[in-house]
Amino acid sequence: MFAAFAAGALGAVASVDAASFYAQLSKPSWAPPASVFGPVWSGLYVLMGVAAWLVWKSQADTRAALRLFGMQLAANALWSWLFFAWHRGALAAIEVLILLALIVATLGAFWRISRAAALLLVPYLLWVTFASALTWAVWQKNPRLL
Repeated sequence: MFAAFAAGALGAVASVDAASFYAQLSKPSWAPPASVFGPVWSGLYVLMGVAAWLVWKSQADTRAALRLFGMQLAANALWSWLFFAWHRGALAAIEVLILLALIVATLGAFWRISRAAALLLVPYLLWVTFASALTWAVWQKNPRLL
């Protein structure tokens, strides 16, 4: 669980000015307000942490699954740096697709060990799918800022 919160904290460092930057951006009508992101991500990190704990405590060989989990956490944290700290919209749009692929791979690996753990990752997968579309749309609407 600690690893999930550590990745969240690393991403939060990059997102210190995220609310003000997000307010400057032209966004699609379906973009949520900035106030939604903190609570949603906090809940998702809890779910990710519990999922990883369920896998870690199992009797199965968990090395590959937990390695994938760590890789997707690193990709998760990197997105915040690309988008909010470095304002690299194109790279963030590409990287979030890599993150999606890593989440799908992690979910599959977790499923083989603990179905409950895999199901806990479904909201994360859904949110990042939405975030992928939002990243693309915001990048396209803000070529001078991203």
